[in-house]
Amino acid sequence: MKTQTLENLITEYLTQVKKATDLLDRSFGTKNLLSLWRSKKIPQRGIVTNDVTYELHGIGCRVYLSEICIDFDYGPNDRVDGFDPWRLYTYACEVPQKYKKYTNQNRLKREFDEYLKAGKAIQINNSMSDLYFLRN
Repeated sequence: MKTQTLENLITEYLTQVKKATDLLDRSFGTKNLLSLWRSKKIPQRGIVTNDVTYELHGIGCRVYLSEICIDFDYGPNDRVDGFDPWRLYTYACEVPQKYKKYTNQNRLKREFDEYLKAGKAIQINNSMSDLYFLRN
């Protein structure tokens, strides 16, 4: 079992987002369903595959995989590799057996702030959201 570190939580969360958005891309021809929804080409909630559904919200999407729910926001230029403390917290709550310590929002926020101070992630100022992205 992986160690409960913020780095591992972020990596696993982003892996699950990629898995979910790859499914969206295969089913709809795009990872970003917002424009399809806003132009009324697809409903706000729908089916991706037999055991996968989606639900669009604001500037993001929830994808209900068979085993977990992944909630993410679309970033600038349709990026899907963004994260923030809330999304990491909700993911940790989906897999508490792996990331129990991050089901405590205060603890996660403290470690997240330290992660930012260490320069490991950045925020893109011109984005519509408060997402952070890993430094290259």
